[in-house]
Amino acid sequence: MNDNPVIRHYEDEIREEDRIVSGLGRLELVRTQEILRRHLPAPPAEILDVGGATGVHAEWLAADGYRVHIVDLTPRHVEKVRADLGPLGVTAELGDARSLAAADASVDVVLLLGPLYHLVDRADRLLALREARRVVRPGGIVAVAAVNRFASLFEGLNHGFLFEPDFRAIVERDLLDGRHLNPEQHPHWFTTAFFHRPDELRSEIDDAGLDLVELVGVEGMAYWMLHLRDRWETDEGREAILFAARAVEAEPSLLGLSPHLIAVARAADSR
Repeated sequence: MNDNPVIRHYEDEIREEDRIVSGLGRLELVRTQEILRRHLPAPPAEILDVGGATGVHAEWLAADGYRVHIVDLTPRHVEKVRADLGPLGVTAELGDARSLAAADASVDVVLLLGPLYHLVDRADRLLALREARRVVRPGGIVAVAAVNRFASLFEGLNHGFLFEPDFRAIVERDLLDGRHLNPEQHPHWFTTAFFHRPDELRSEIDDAGLDLVELVGVEGMAYWMLHLRDRWETDEGREAILFAARAVEAEPSLLGLSPHLIAVARAADSR
């Protein structure tokens, strides 16, 4: 068994390829697509998808005409990408967001849509962001996803976990300093992670030498409302849910409501 709790989580507990491709989970996928598409350069730009897992995003990016290379810590993810997405031109390698093999200024876009979740120490998150800045071309895009500080609080209310003392203790630590630790690896309580406040993510982007373009909430409050699952399955319901997410995506007072944040930044022309 792998000793890394994050790798163990994604190999033994979660099938990342299933998480956002069905039901209300697709809200995250659809919103991530529309946020990225308003910033991405025209295809066939080169995209380095760091922490790209099994290629949920790489698949649609390749279909849009982009050249996508995935770097991921989890061997199963890399093997699955090579088997399933190789025919689409997507490539993959094992690697760490804090030390990328890519050359300086070698890609047009870097996606960090997972690594910042699992780098608990700020110094490690800055390493990942600075590596992204190093490998992206001047003027290129770095897009970063983060889990919101209040995600486990809302998830606990949503699924009843908050009424269990052990989960309540985890949430109290989350709210204190953002460090989400699940030492007993309780199923459905997530793995080792860091949950950001919006201002913390802004600060890290700035300290990494990147210029923030926008910071938005991804899903809004709909993800926490289980009764909306059936609504999502209809065209009218899906459009209403997306309208609600778009309406509050940049509202400062509501950024802590979405399960996920996305920050889009640009590498300065001079380094």
